[in-house]
Amino acid sequence: MDVTAIRNPKFLKQMSNEQLVQLSEQIRQFLIEKLSKTGGHIGPNLGVVELTIALHKVFESPKDKLIWDVGHQSYVHKILTGRASQFDTLRQYKGLCGFPKRSESEHDVWETGHSSTSLSAAMGMAIARDLKGTDEYIVPIIGDGALTGGMALEALNHIGHEKKDMIVILNDNEMSIAPNVGALHNVLGRLRTAGKYHWVKDELEMLLKKIPAVGGKLATTAERVKDSIKYLLVSGVFFEELGFTYFGPVDGHNFEDLFENLHYAKKAKGPVLVHVITKKGKGYHPAESDKVGTWHGTGPYKIETGDFIQSKQSAPSWSAVVSETVRKLAREDRRIVAITPAMPVGSKLEGFASEFPERMYDVGIAEQHAATMAAGLATQGMKPFLAIYSTFLQRAYDQVVHDICRQNLNVFLGIDRAGLVGADGETHQGVFDIAFLRHIPNIVLMMPKDENEGQHMVYTAIQYDDGPIAMRFPRGNGLGVPMDEQLKKIPIGTWEVLREGIDVAILTFGTTIPMALQAAERLANEGVSVQVVNARFIKPLDEAMLHTLLQQNMPLLTIEEAVLQGGFGSAVIEFAHDHGYHGAIIDRMGIPDRFIEHGGVSQLLEEIGLTTEHVMERICLLTPKKRKRA
Repeated sequence: MDVTAIRNPKFLKQMSNEQLVQLSEQIRQFLIEKLSKTGGHIGPNLGVVELTIALHKVFESPKDKLIWDVGHQSYVHKILTGRASQFDTLRQYKGLCGFPKRSESEHDVWETGHSSTSLSAAMGMAIARDLKGTDEYIVPIIGDGALTGGMALEALNHIGHEKKDMIVILNDNEMSIAPNVGALHNVLGRLRTAGKYHWVKDELEMLLKKIPAVGGKLATTAERVKDSIKYLLVSGVFFEELGFTYFGPVDGHNFEDLFENLHYAKKAKGPVLVHVITKKGKGYHPAESDKVGTWHGTGPYKIETGDFIQSKQSAPSWSAVVSETVRKLAREDRRIVAITPAMPVGSKLEGFASEFPERMYDVGIAEQHAATMAAGLATQGMKPFLAIYSTFLQRAYDQVVHDICRQNLNVFLGIDRAGLVGADGETHQGVFDIAFLRHIPNIVLMMPKDENEGQHMVYTAIQYDDGPIAMRFPRGNGLGVPMDEQLKKIPIGTWEVLREGIDVAILTFGTTIPMALQAAERLANEGVSVQVVNARFIKPLDEAMLHTLLQQNMPLLTIEEAVLQGGFGSAVIEFAHDHGYHGAIIDRMGIPDRFIEHGGVSQLLEEIGLTTEHVMERICLLTPKKRKRA
């Protein structure tokens, strides 16, 4: 069938298993073709085709609530709920979102980009259902990787205690983005190999009653017998001990197995967990054979070979510059330990892990644990490097405040994907870290203008022994500048003048420096002399330079690819106020007070007014008498 003609999932109710197998193949081919052009999360979605079809056949969305954890695996759900015709715009500016989006469809009942939230949301929906007296099924779908998140374990604990009716689908593909780690992963591994275990009390009693002479007596102790069999058959009863009825393991690519267990789950009372085994990337060999997470989310690729279509880049990626500099320093400094919360590939730490396996720790999706573990290492004289995306650092905010900064510990935070990230959209834009870090006592926060300065900042961070220090850097590749052979320390809290000027000064850092320099050059031709300052230390500020600029009564324009509220520009205004420069002219440019959706970074910058042309317009407003008249 033409999947683009699907309007809602009701048609599935009339389809045979043979027809559903054909539909699965058609959906897989559709995804492989469409994502080869747009890119996207192909591996997770190829793995949940049959599972998603089965869920929509057995349940009644949107009445029944299908809650997709993370959202990386929601493409098939989008197809079955009438959005296949929009897949040419997937993750594109003003196009189809790559994650569940409540404004897109009534079938998207929960928005997700960060993992481990579905169970808590499901508990809230279950409580609301019971208070309102309705009868819908609540069905969170969570991956085995997301289950390692502390929030998911907190929710499991509460759900098991409250005994609310809920059907948790554990989509177990043995990976999150990279291969999963941890004791819980090992528990699931034993469950996978233990064989099928699903018992319903009534059926067990019926079976026991058929045994001559002793059947009736045994039936009266069915629960005890059931527990005995459970312990006999299952190597680890983690979920049962938490209060869940466990069904599985279930073949997530077999419709008969899926339907049998989903119907059992619907009849059970209280919380149920259906353990479904799937194959990430199923049906497309390059994705199916991926063992490190390369095919979790990709750009465009060639279908025939699986080769990625990439623009030619002469410069290294920012993640590689940072991780390889840390690796280089680790050869001489045995204090250095690298930590990542399930992002070894994205953070380019494979080389470090290979060379220093005893000093590399992937803690899984556990950002809070990663931050406090780093703090613990620092108390013992080690130099932990926590490689973490800006959007995920949000999840460890209390640990940064309470455990790292309050104790003034020597932790180096490498904040990857800082600024706009593009296609992943509002859940992943790294625009809040300045605002939520700069007001914390003791921390140093910096951002380099290019990869050469970046390697020197890494060296500075490792050598810094006066407390926590954070370096933010963008997604993508550097500028291709020459790299110094000898690393050097950058004095903490010092800025540098990149271009002299007398009429107005731009204070900026990182990705917005090129637009500032371009604006200054073009304005010079119009009679406006613009000074451009690389304000590479966001905290502490270069107070000496600020005093000089403010004493000259020079108008200041701050630019940041981050939120304005509480950001770098706010820090400059606070400085001027606190030091009595009440007549200072200070303007700010940055991310407005709203969430920025998905699209190309250049398109998003244009939309929010953060381009060279917009910078020129602002400067002309600050210096109206300086510009030459046309």
